[in-house]
Amino acid sequence: MKNLLSHNNPKIKQIQQLLKQRKHRAESGLFVVEGIRHVGEACAAKAAVEYICVAPEMLHSDFANQLVQEQSDLGIPCYPVDKATFSRLASKDNPPGILAVVRQPHWQLDNLSKDNFQWGVALVAPQDPGNIGSILRTIDAVDARGLLLLDDPANNQFCADPYHPASVRASMGAIFWYPLVTTTFTDFAFWARTQGYHMIGTSAHASMDYQAVDDYKLPLILLMGSEREGLTPVQSSVCEVLLRMPMKGRVTSLNLSVATGVMLYSISNHI
Repeated sequence: MKNLLSHNNPKIKQIQQLLKQRKHRAESGLFVVEGIRHVGEACAAKAAVEYICVAPEMLHSDFANQLVQEQSDLGIPCYPVDKATFSRLASKDNPPGILAVVRQPHWQLDNLSKDNFQWGVALVAPQDPGNIGSILRTIDAVDARGLLLLDDPANNQFCADPYHPASVRASMGAIFWYPLVTTTFTDFAFWARTQGYHMIGTSAHASMDYQAVDDYKLPLILLMGSEREGLTPVQSSVCEVLLRMPMKGRVTSLNLSVATGVMLYSISNHI
């Protein structure tokens, strides 16, 4: 590896900007992946890794050191960074000493059809990037096929950044293995209808309990509303059926990623 990068090196400054600002992630088309497992998953999925930074003083994993050597042998630039500089870079405490800068994939609705996307999730304007990553992780767990993020300008609803460090971290590497498409609700609704998808939504006001469904037909998309507002009447209207999850205690709703996880496991058991 090359000499240690200093704190004022352009790559160090780029990493800081990518970690802190959505604007820089959007303009550059890059994002930061932190941690041994996450960088390993990026490499295993053959993601477009631009370069890797490591802090040799902090990196005690044989797997991680072997990974760095393998990527270096493949021509991926691997830059050593001193411990103090790396600690300032990392977005969490006690970093393991490795991160990668990766190019965002460019999935479009046109890349998907019922042949390669039999069932998955569409989220209307999720606001918490951690929820996005957690839902990707659950999609992987139930063997669904991907995630659609829907802006709805008509209702001033816009999605959080799926490449925010919190989303990448929460996905536990699933972000590299599944299609992740950001589009508008209007374009999504037209695409889903023309592709012949069955649409299932959730609502606290729905009359049918999700546990009453014993058969889901493919191709299928689970449509989930925003954390704050749920599905609007227009968004609900594209669904064949709306289901509710009973609340037996004092709470009136579940966290978005928890609710989506409950529904995904229910669907996976009945398709």
